[in-house]
Amino acid sequence: MAEGIMRKYYGDEFEVFSAGTNPSSLNPYAVRVMNETGIDISSHSSEPVELYLDKPFAYVITVCDNAKEQCPVFSGGVDEKLHWSFEDPADAEGSDDEILEKFREVKNLIKNKIISFFS
Repeated sequence: MAEGIMRKYYGDEFEVFSAGTNPSSLNPYAVRVMNETGIDISSHSSEPVELYLDKPFAYVITVCDNAKEQCPVFSGGVDEKLHWSFEDPADAEGSDDEILEKFREVKNLIKNKIISFFS
């Protein structure tokens, strides 16, 4: 979700990449919630962070505690490494509506943090 939000609001200013320490399939709830806000992430994929270790980055931002703990060293260099701790909505339990609401909540938190930081 963070990648989609960054691309929508700051894609003209930054080249945006997204990768995971334990990549998995794209969550259908994330796709659905992002579509509600006009952002199509259905073509995105979960890439392993190892693909990007030799690239230089202005920012590397981890968005969950597990990723922060497992984040490798980027040999290409990083100007600023940040950690923004968000609850993983994929861990949400309950009805379809309750899970969707958790994804919406986390999406809004991510969006607000991105806009606040990069404004």
